[in-house]
Amino acid sequence: MSGNKSGSGRMEVPQAREAMDRFKMEVASEIGVPLKEGYNGDLTSAQNGSVGGEMVRQMIKRQEEAMLGNK
Repeated sequence: MSGNKSGSGRMEVPQAREAMDRFKMEVASEIGVPLKEGYNGDLTSAQNGSVGGEMVRQMIKRQEEAMLGNK
C-alpha cells in the first residue's frame, strides 16, 4: 500500500483526478469558499467540509437525474 493508509483521496479512475480538481474549484467558488491551488491549510475544517459535502450532493443529484434519463 502506498503512503495513503486510510485510502481517502484515492481515485478509482486515476484519469478523473483533473476533472475532480476542476469540479472542486467550481463548487468552492459557487459556495464562496476561497479555495486555491496548492496549500489550503488556512481554511477551516468547516470550509473544507462544506466543499466536499456540496460536491457529494451535486454528484448524487447528477446520478439520480442520469438514472431517470433526465440528463
